[in-house]
Amino acid sequence: MNAVVILLVGIVVLALGYIFYGKWLAEQWGVDPNRTTPAHELEDGNDYVPAKAPVLMGHHFSSIAGAGPINGPIQAAVFGWVPVMLWVLIGGIFFGAVHDFGALFASVRNKGQSIGEVIAASIGTRAKRLFLIFSYLTLILVVAAFASIVANTFKATYDEAGVLDKAASAANASTAMISILFIVIAVIFGMMVYRRNASLGVSTVIGVIAIIACMAIGLNWHPIYLNGSTWMIIVGIYIAIASVTPVWILLQPRDYLSSFLLYGMMIVAVVGIIGAHPTLEIPAFTGFVDDASVGVGVSLGSLFPALFVTIACGAISGFHSLVGSGTTAKQLDKESDAKPIAYGGMLIECALALISLCAVGYIWKDYVPGGITTPTAVFATGISRMCATIPFLKGAESVIYSMLILAVSAFCLTSLDTATRLARYMFQEFWLEPGQTYEDATGFKKTLTNPYVSTIITVVLGIALGMTGYAKIWALFGAANQLLAALGLLAVAAWLGSMGKNNKMFLFPMAFMLVVTIVSLCQTIMTNVKNATAGAGEVVWCWTRAGIGTLLVILAVVLAVEGVQTLSKQKNK
Repeated sequence: MNAVVILLVGIVVLALGYIFYGKWLAEQWGVDPNRTTPAHELEDGNDYVPAKAPVLMGHHFSSIAGAGPINGPIQAAVFGWVPVMLWVLIGGIFFGAVHDFGALFASVRNKGQSIGEVIAASIGTRAKRLFLIFSYLTLILVVAAFASIVANTFKATYDEAGVLDKAASAANASTAMISILFIVIAVIFGMMVYRRNASLGVSTVIGVIAIIACMAIGLNWHPIYLNGSTWMIIVGIYIAIASVTPVWILLQPRDYLSSFLLYGMMIVAVVGIIGAHPTLEIPAFTGFVDDASVGVGVSLGSLFPALFVTIACGAISGFHSLVGSGTTAKQLDKESDAKPIAYGGMLIECALALISLCAVGYIWKDYVPGGITTPTAVFATGISRMCATIPFLKGAESVIYSMLILAVSAFCLTSLDTATRLARYMFQEFWLEPGQTYEDATGFKKTLTNPYVSTIITVVLGIALGMTGYAKIWALFGAANQLLAALGLLAVAAWLGSMGKNNKMFLFPMAFMLVVTIVSLCQTIMTNVKNATAGAGEVVWCWTRAGIGTLLVILAVVLAVEGVQTLSKQKNK
């Protein structure tokens, strides 16, 4: 299949979904552009800060993107391009975008509070506490997986004798240096726009120019060469600091500027795909079971449930509901911005997932035998090689490769500190009574809910788990993330039902994702128990992952039962 056909057909389908289905959802739920949002009603200069739609779109999109829409489709490509494309389009329009839009809207109508509070209002307090535990565990997995991915894009390469290989480490060192400079620019941008009232348009132009300057500096000057473990610790320190600072200092400006990296990356990718217009070597369908002879010798197992768990952010992701209800809802200027930011943001991720599919299909002969295996490297290699076939881009392959790796790293960092901030909210919310702040708490609760203490606990747990490597976490993260999506769909459906609004569009996606993810988690648990009892791999971490998976399944089943009971009562009224 020609890559251009896959891309263009996908974009047209996604655009039609946004125009027609997105509009219908807004009408069904009663989205009101004249209603005062929590960002204005509860403005506090720290978490509740109204943001212009382009700025908030930058934050939201950068936060939800991460490496998910790149990693998932590339790994799931072992089943063929047809299953991947179908799930991205169907899942994105009718599952993921509905989930994201609904979660943001429900939070906005509940004073910008988390999905946990939405559950408390529509299902009950016990269900809220169970959901907070589930969400917190999922966010720990997000921190672990993405921190590991970031450290891998920064770390230096050493030979068998432990000697630094500077030539092999240059690309990663450049990415690390550019990322550091980028953070500095973001802080300056935030100070100018939010404290000096500088023009957003002028500041944006200057900011984009500064990003280009950072890339030029980083590509030619990158003196920092550190191993993966050291970078994990540094990343942990960074996200701990970033997640407790006011959103206008780093989160909003960094995410806004990061979005231009993503837009630039997607434009370059589209130019490369259209310019090269290759016929992809990837099969249309390889079968319902992936054996170890396909896909770099790593089997994902059966198409069901692996496809629907592996492709997370490219179709539906529970993490998105936490972002929407945790930070985006507190910054939404008006309700009408929710559709382009949440529904539209998810569909842009779907487009990125299709681009990732084209990238792996282009270098399929290098990917399958194991020549290039890391998803970010697969993505950057595939796109940069396509671009290199275009006459006016010949010779720019290495520069484009570095830019793409930088963009992925920037999104992972964005997702990281957003996830840490959200985990801190969840941790505090679990111990506090409704309406309480950590300042109102007493005894051990006052200590645990202190923003700095709760952040440190989160970071230590996430980074420690991340030290085991993202590949060992991804299956557990994917299943937990998708199960969180099912619970998010359940929460919004219950809330809409309590408001007397149409919630039928949530019921099938919710049921489907519950079945898919519980089956996947059970498989992961059995695999880890088997490995632990056989003494294969790191026994302690095998039992740890099995324990986390078991706890997630139990929490999900209990929540699902309570939620279904609530929906049944609403239906019988």
